[in-house]
Amino acid sequence: MTDGVPATESPALLGIAAWSGTGKTTLLEQLLPALRQRGLRVAVIKHAHHDFDVDQPGKDSHRLRQAGASPMLVASRARIAMMLETPDREEADLAQLIEMVRPQAPDLILVEGFKAWPLPKLELYRSELGQPARAAVDPWVRAVACKGDWQPPAGVECLNLDDLDALIDWVAAWPARWPSEREVLAETSDRT
Repeated sequence: MTDGVPATESPALLGIAAWSGTGKTTLLEQLLPALRQRGLRVAVIKHAHHDFDVDQPGKDSHRLRQAGASPMLVASRARIAMMLETPDREEADLAQLIEMVRPQAPDLILVEGFKAWPLPKLELYRSELGQPARAAVDPWVRAVACKGDWQPPAGVECLNLDDLDALIDWVAAWPARWPSEREVLAETSDRT
């Protein structure tokens, strides 16, 4: 992990943080079409805690990557995929990933995972999972979407996890809030 994400001239960034099993992917599947309908271009950067491969053994791109191409970029009319081997890194570098997405000019980049990064976050919290809420220890949590009467710390907004329309409204408004959040992020980066 580097010191932090780029704070200047960055598209709006919002982390989606939660314990496994809370429903991050399900929520993102619901948010993305609704945000697109509101005219927002939204990119997602997702952290995986395990090895994964988007390439298939035997295909030319896989064979070339195995032969040492790094990165290996495959393009067609319908999509582009880039495979980049990173065996010498302990963790993906979020700042570099943001830079890779930036040329696509998204209005908002939702970041799923990367919990430890200094990045404004929406936390999804389900008390029934028996895990503590991150909002109590993570000063970057700006809102908590939860069920029931759980109360987040002072200064952290509380949203109803079952009110999809309210969640869509909150996330859709994030790009307008980003300039002030970016200033906080830049100030924090300057102090480190």
